[in-house]
Amino acid sequence: MSDTNGRNHVYHADAQLHQLCLDIPLKHEGNHTSTKLPESGGYYSEQSASYSAEGVVAYRCAYTRVAGNKDPKPGHGWATLCTTVIEGLNIMEVLTADRIVGQISTEHPLDGYVPSISFLGTRFENLRIAGHPVSLDLDLDILGTTPAGDQSYGVDGGVVTRVGNQYRRLQDKVGQPGEVADKYNQLSSALGGREAVECSLVNHAAGGYPGHSYGHVIHVPNFGIIELAKVEITHGEFSDSGNPKVTCVKLTMLDLKFGCMITGKGGIGIGSTNGQTRP
Repeated sequence: MSDTNGRNHVYHADAQLHQLCLDIPLKHEGNHTSTKLPESGGYYSEQSASYSAEGVVAYRCAYTRVAGNKDPKPGHGWATLCTTVIEGLNIMEVLTADRIVGQISTEHPLDGYVPSISFLGTRFENLRIAGHPVSLDLDLDILGTTPAGDQSYGVDGGVVTRVGNQYRRLQDKVGQPGEVADKYNQLSSALGGREAVECSLVNHAAGGYPGHSYGHVIHVPNFGIIELAKVEITHGEFSDSGNPKVTCVKLTMLDLKFGCMITGKGGIGIGSTNGQTRP
């Protein structure tokens, strides 16, 4: 907890390398290397040596990092950092990457509650599907600057426009799996609500790999559905004026729904922040 100008800030950040729930051919459930930031802030990092879930999901090495501190620059508030790094990823010899970095940095203001959010440093290095390179159109600034008037990101005009364009690009593609179409029809209908907004840091994926791309979603037959760099913003504790006092930011670098070769689901490179300032 950090005190400034009669206000106190409770830090929160949680970095996880993966969460897996596999059914066939391997029964496996659990997460690996989760680093949590204490409410008082500080700096914490954990290293992971090579990992393999019976060769279904494996990586050479990885680490997580969380940090929280009062920014010493005049006029700045409370800063939080959450990082996941995975090197040498290999999933069923189909999805591979030299390096995946997921990074969230937030700054809660001295006055007000809604933080600025940055994904600087987030990237995929040599992402491949079945040996074919995946070319990505990244948009790390999809959330833009902090919403004016301490509003939620979900009602910010710029966010609504950019996320709406992302949804339309996905929905304009013909042939997406039913569950993908249903999900993004629902998200599109809910866009503009103050409680939550979901988007991606990837506008489009392309390459000569088997399967089809729908914006940031890739469907690979006999493997499953891959969602790239999924961002979820949720708000809570709304004031009488409708502004939120709590903002949670979650970044999942690979959100996986397996089918055919293996069944189950998983998340790779998962980070979240949810600091709170009082009063």
